[in-house]
Amino acid sequence: MIPNIYQGNYRLLAIIPIIMIVASLALLPNLKMGVDFRGGTLVTLSLQQPVDAEVLKAQLASEGLEATVRSFHTSVGERVEIEVPQSDTLVKADDLREAFNTNISEVAQLEVAAYHNSSYEAEYKTKKAELDAIADELFALAGKDRSTMNITGTNDLQQKFSESYASIYLQYQKSVSGPIDKYVEYDSISVQSVSPALTQYFIEDAKNVVVLAAVVSLILVFLFFRAIVPGIAVLTGAFCDIVIALGAMSLLGIPFTLASFAALLMLLGFSLDTDILLTTRMLKRKGDPRENAFDAMKTGLTMSVMAVVAFGALFVLSLLTHIPTYYEISTVALAGLVGDMFATWCINGVMILHYVETRRKA
Repeated sequence: MIPNIYQGNYRLLAIIPIIMIVASLALLPNLKMGVDFRGGTLVTLSLQQPVDAEVLKAQLASEGLEATVRSFHTSVGERVEIEVPQSDTLVKADDLREAFNTNISEVAQLEVAAYHNSSYEAEYKTKKAELDAIADELFALAGKDRSTMNITGTNDLQQKFSESYASIYLQYQKSVSGPIDKYVEYDSISVQSVSPALTQYFIEDAKNVVVLAAVVSLILVFLFFRAIVPGIAVLTGAFCDIVIALGAMSLLGIPFTLASFAALLMLLGFSLDTDILLTTRMLKRKGDPRENAFDAMKTGLTMSVMAVVAFGALFVLSLLTHIPTYYEISTVALAGLVGDMFATWCINGVMILHYVETRRKA
């Protein structure tokens, strides 16, 4: 029979999760960003024979391709993952393309307006000069000379700009595929390339999702319980789960990718489940608050153990198949679930129990 941990000075229960949170916060600077959020190219190769990752890395470096190389065995054969950071030239080209696309519509409109009304001529020339400067910078990156191009209007400029950008992207692809083809014989290849613009979109989208989830959760909890303390306690539990999971990612070298971000969002939902279970039992039930908290803990731990078993099976499968997505999701989920056990019942439980006992005394 498990003893009631809330008997006696239950506030001491918060010590363990606080230590876990502090340690996780200290590890956060070491968190690596994956291709999804950093930009770059991830090449996955299926091989007939295994290769030495360090030797291949040195061979690629000799060709000017600085990459991270990982080799592993799977149930379907040997595989190699080659992660290449984003090219500075391509990053600059993406910035120029965004600036060009932002200004092209206005210049086209002014061109038509100036054709019909000379009063727009000065404004058109100013904006056109700015657009030409952006285009000339991209042409230089592509190694092209504007004087050799037959550009007579805005439409021609836009077409040549697009062709030059495509040329830069093709050069980047060749700089990656050339050295790989030279040193590796593979049966199949998978290429995942994320541009800086798309990376920025992913980051902004992730921030918006987290903020929206936190705000909506706080509002719903407040409306349901009609008290601010339970809402704060619920958000505290969710925050602790995420921080502990991120700390585990830093410690284990798991990059922050769309897969691991999905696992973090799942943890957020699971944390809300256990926190609301605790809060409902504490605020809606009569009787001894400490017994109510302990009863909620037994139910919540049963849920957590079943979730650990499920993601433990996925973790074992990831080790057998060496599928990175399975490994990232299962590992992050397991770390977060363990953190949730401590955060919910040793921090949230303490906060809600103290709130209930104080309110009853009052």
